Amino acid sequence: MKADFFVKELSSLAFENAFNPYSDRCDVYDLLDAPQKRRLLLKKMLVAASAVEIDAIWIGRDLGYRGGRRTGLALTDDVHLSHHAARWGIYVDKLTKGEAVPERTAAVIWSVLSQISSPVFLWNVFPLHPYEAGTPFSNRAHNSKERMAGEALLKLLIDFLKPKRIVAIGNDAEQTAMRVFRHEDIVKVRHPSYGGQSTFLSQMEKLYDLDRPHNIEMRLFD
Repeated sequence: MKADFFVKELSSLAFENAFNPYSDRCDVYDLLDAPQKRRLLLKKMLVAASAVEIDAIWIGRDLGYRGGRRTGLALTDDVHLSHHAARWGIYVDKLTKGEAVPERTAAVIWSVLSQISSPVFLWNVFPLHPYEAGTPFSNRAHNSKERMAGEALLKLLIDFLKPKRIVAIGNDAEQTAMRVFRHEDIVKVRHPSYGGQSTFLSQMEKLYDLDRPHNIEMRLFD
């Protein structure tokens, strides 16, 4: 598989009440060429990641409206977009209008990832942003049809990057990982949302032998 093929397959996904940041443009926040820039960014990341030995793919659940809907990247908000790209030696232009929007989950994820030098690729069970009908700036859990489409893409990604292990962030991620990867090389950790932040940080500290991050943004975002 080539990066071009993967990005094309991802861009072709379309579901009701789901925003595909690689083919859809948000009229409210996106710059005119945002979908094209997101496709190019992902392609460059895939090419860079395929050239090294990937320690792990960290898998979350879905893109959120404050994070991946805007950046196109799992577990990454505007605040950490340039950091994410820089890990792969890539420069990224601005994708959205206005000030950078923070997301709590992304802040916690990146408080850990900023301490890790080994190659880690971030992904989701469902790589689009699912939202409640009539409310595009909301989050919902993906359904079974969306999950199956996401799992097919995840299999392609695993075959392409050949990670040593998968870090499944939350129950949905673990269940999907168990269907597509070697069970003995899956590590499940608590998702940092809904009161799981402290447990997530403790588990990641042990997994990567880290010091507890001290400067995590703790406030809840509306």
